[in-house]
Amino acid sequence: MINSTQVSYFLLAAYFDTSVFKYLYFIIIISLYTFILCANVFLIVVICMNRSLHEPMYIFLCSLFMNELYGSTGLFPFLLIQILSDIHTVSAPVCFLQIFCAHSYGGVEYLNLAVMSYDRYVAICYPLQYNTRMTHKKIAVLIAVTWLWPCFAMVVLLSLTTPLQLCGNIIDKVFCASHSVVKLSCSDISAINFYGLLATFGTIFGSLLLIFYTYMKIFLVCFSGSKQTRQKAVSTCTPHLASLFNFSVGACFEILQSRFNMSRVPNMLRIFLSLYYLTCPPLFNPVMYGLNLSKIRNKCKSLISKADP
Repeated sequence: MINSTQVSYFLLAAYFDTSVFKYLYFIIIISLYTFILCANVFLIVVICMNRSLHEPMYIFLCSLFMNELYGSTGLFPFLLIQILSDIHTVSAPVCFLQIFCAHSYGGVEYLNLAVMSYDRYVAICYPLQYNTRMTHKKIAVLIAVTWLWPCFAMVVLLSLTTPLQLCGNIIDKVFCASHSVVKLSCSDISAINFYGLLATFGTIFGSLLLIFYTYMKIFLVCFSGSKQTRQKAVSTCTPHLASLFNFSVGACFEILQSRFNMSRVPNMLRIFLSLYYLTCPPLFNPVMYGLNLSKIRNKCKSLISKADP
C-alpha cells in the first residue's frame, strides 16, 4: 500500500509512440494554443479599450474569455512538453495543480454562462429597469462568485484527495483528472465520491436550472413582443446558446470518460474526447462571439483598419 505523500510522480498511460509524427503533433498543438491566446486576448483588449463596450454583457464576456485563457493554459503547455518527451510522467504537485485548473475552469465556465443568461434575461424582460438592476456592485458580486466558488470547491476536493492511500500511479489519460487519481486509491473513497458528485452536479444543474428559467422567460417575452425585441434576443442569445451546447458536449465526454470504462473506444478517439473539454470552447467562443455580436465585430474591424498602414 502506497501513501499518496510518497507518490512523487504519476505515469500518463494514454500516450502512445508517435515517432516522427510527434513534431507534426507539436506544430498542430502549438498552432491551436497560439490561436486561442491571440483570439481571446484580442477580444479582451477590444472590450477593455472601448468604453462603449463597458456594459454588463461585455464584462461577463471578458470574464468568459479570461477563463478560456486560464483553462487552455492549464493544458496546452503541459501537452507540448509531453509530446516531445519520451517518458510521459508528471510530478504529484504538478498533477494536483492541473486537476485544480481543469476542474475549476469547468465550474467557472458553467457559472459564467449562467450569469450571462441572467444578464440577457434582465435586458430583454426588464429593459427599463436594466441599469438599476445590473449595478456595478451586482456585477462585481456575480463575477466574484463565478470565480471563487469553483476554486473553493476544488480546494475542498483536493484536501480530500491528497491524503488518500494509493495502490498505483498509472493514469489512463493524457493529463491529470481528479477521478483518475481517486480510482487509484486503496482506501475508502465513498466520501470523496459523494462530495465530487455533489459539487459537480450542483454546479452544473444549478447553472443549467438558472439558464433554463431565464430562457423560458426570454422566449415568452419574444413571442408576445415586437419584431425588434425578437431580433435583439436572437442576436444576443444565439452565440450564448451555441457556447453552452458546445461546452456541455465536452463536459459530458469528460464525465463519461471519468466514470465509465472506455477501454473499448479507440485510443485516438478517447484522447480527442478528453481534450475536447479544454480545447474546443476556447477555440469556439471568441470566433462565435466575435462574428455574431455586431458591436464587437465593428470594433474589431475598426481596430484592424487603424492598424493597417
